[in-house]
Amino acid sequence: MSGEAGVTEWDARSPALEGQSPPLLERVWASTLPELSRPVVSAHAPRPRLLTLNEEIARELGLAAEYLRSDAGVRFLTGEAYDPGSTPVAQVYAGHQWGVYKPILGDGRAALLGERRDRQGRLRDVHLKGIGPTSMSRVDGFATVAPMLREYLMGEAMHALRVPTTRALAVVATGAPRELDGVVAPGAVLARTAASHIRFGSFEYARAHDDPTLLHRLADHTITRHHPHAASAEHPHRSLLDGIVEAVAALTADWMSLGFVHGVLSTDNVLVSAETIDYGPCAFLDEYEPGAHFSSIDRFGRYAYDQQPAIMRWNLERLGDAFAPLLADDADAGERIAQEIVASFDARYRVHRGRAFHAKLGLDHRVSPAVASDLADDALALLAEHAVDFTGFWRDLAAAADGDERPLRSRFLGPVAELDGWLIRWSSLDPDADLIRAANPVYVPRNHIVEETLEAATAGDLEPFEQLLDTLRDPYTERTGGEYRRFALPAPEGAARHITYCGT
Repeated sequence: MSGEAGVTEWDARSPALEGQSPPLLERVWASTLPELSRPVVSAHAPRPRLLTLNEEIARELGLAAEYLRSDAGVRFLTGEAYDPGSTPVAQVYAGHQWGVYKPILGDGRAALLGERRDRQGRLRDVHLKGIGPTSMSRVDGFATVAPMLREYLMGEAMHALRVPTTRALAVVATGAPRELDGVVAPGAVLARTAASHIRFGSFEYARAHDDPTLLHRLADHTITRHHPHAASAEHPHRSLLDGIVEAVAALTADWMSLGFVHGVLSTDNVLVSAETIDYGPCAFLDEYEPGAHFSSIDRFGRYAYDQQPAIMRWNLERLGDAFAPLLADDADAGERIAQEIVASFDARYRVHRGRAFHAKLGLDHRVSPAVASDLADDALALLAEHAVDFTGFWRDLAAAADGDERPLRSRFLGPVAELDGWLIRWSSLDPDADLIRAANPVYVPRNHIVEETLEAATAGDLEPFEQLLDTLRDPYTERTGGEYRRFALPAPEGAARHITYCGT
């Protein structure tokens, strides 16, 4: 293809590779649902260079790190080398973006190489992002170093924070710069893994095509991949939808308990496996601001922090619309059953949120969920009123439980009568400092630190990235040293408001 002005030209050739053969992958999605798959050829990377490799993921998938670091392995990670039996495909899906239905979206710069079994025998997608144009591209199909390293970093951080997530296998610099809106940046490809990439929008696409057989096959495939218990249920597809609602409620509570703002929760960015995906415009709260939203294009806060439970419920309603024909022979009955199952999200979310904040408060089973929820809500009201750092407050409760309230009180400007009363109520419940430390991280990806790290990496210095990555992989253990202390602090006072971008 012809590159844009100032951009190195890429082509779609796959050069012959000598020596080692690429890993064998299965073609489960492509062979089971060819209607939702389109063949794709990755663009040629003129000077590929491995930037970072996740050796843990490589081991889990039985992939030799030595191979992945070789010239042949790096070509595999850019999508140029693959087993002939596992031709890459772009996945087809629809979706509601900003509340507006888009009948076809699909992988515009990505390719599913295939699937591979991990050590537990579970099927995992091996998926590339930034491989160049596909038949569904809306821009040029390429990606750059900073957003791909961001996704790698965020996935590892979320995994360490015990949040279900897609995870990166590697990031490869392509050697071809990319120009977008007059800005030139080094190109990159992200190799990521997931339980699958079946999106809410996958079901919307199948439903819109009025093909009952396709919709049924997609649902059965999802049962096999993610909810095998549903196969033996009296109504398997009702059980499947119920399982998705439960998993999504738990995931949403995880995000809220950590101050995570996804940033673009359209139905094409939500997986039925309830793994977090697409970390482009995401951010973590510094000071607690319920309506915080950071995306440059979210002008009205549709995907703000405090809107995430409501928008996930809304997304599930759209999934329920797509599921309706599977749930009953009568159309009206199917819609009613879908609505009833999705309506259970609110209560399920409250249960998962209650459990999360119960642990964050360091309370044991003797304290009722209602008491814990009231305490959590009152604490959050205090944080919002006084613009207190979200992550730091919850971690400082551990020292307070051990009898030292000074770190926590120092987060407020002067004496706060409401805080005094709250601490008396909380401490009377005998909170456990060890439980607090186990539930509340010292380190989350601080937005300003992430940006500094990615700027350095774009300029060719990966050392800050590796140091931050190492820290975020063990977020509950406090480390000594000035640099580590910096990782635990919010943005300096007076810093410009953080803005995120989709990375396209």
